Amino acid sequence: MADQAPATASAPAPVFNIQRVYLKEASLEQPNSPAILLEQAQPSVEISLGVNAQNVADGIHEITVSATVQTKIQDKTVFLAECKQAGIFEIRNVPDEQMGPVIGIACPQIVYPYLRGNVADLIQRAGFPPVHLAEINFQQMYEQQRLAAEQNQAAAATKQ
Repeated sequence: MADQAPATASAPAPVFNIQRVYLKEASLEQPNSPAILLEQAQPSVEISLGVNAQNVADGIHEITVSATVQTKIQDKTVFLAECKQAGIFEIRNVPDEQMGPVIGIACPQIVYPYLRGNVADLIQRAGFPPVHLAEINFQQMYEQQRLAAEQNQAAAATKQ
């Protein structure tokens, strides 16, 4: 009998490395200053967050977590802050069924604390009390996005 490779031949070990975490973009606008700064009313705060993943090379992924913070007094903007924090990750030899959670949960969890700090710092440097972004459950966010995508696919399939 010819020599055969054992049935449990080991696959290459998974690789997960953080290459770099960096501030990709930051902007702050105060379109109605200085007049709006003299207002005594308490501003309303709106915060929106997003996650984007891009494959930039074989096994290299850029994950970007973005935040937009807008404060208004009535219908006038006090300030609008937008930040994008990114990370470059080397991810190799990870099973396909695990890639979604790694890219959609693990990577954003690493990048997000940097984003939180940069948003608070940017707003504080503009002369306002810092806005501290809340902790995010990226697993829950990922599951909701995955469920919504499945529902959209099912709805599209029934229309055909």
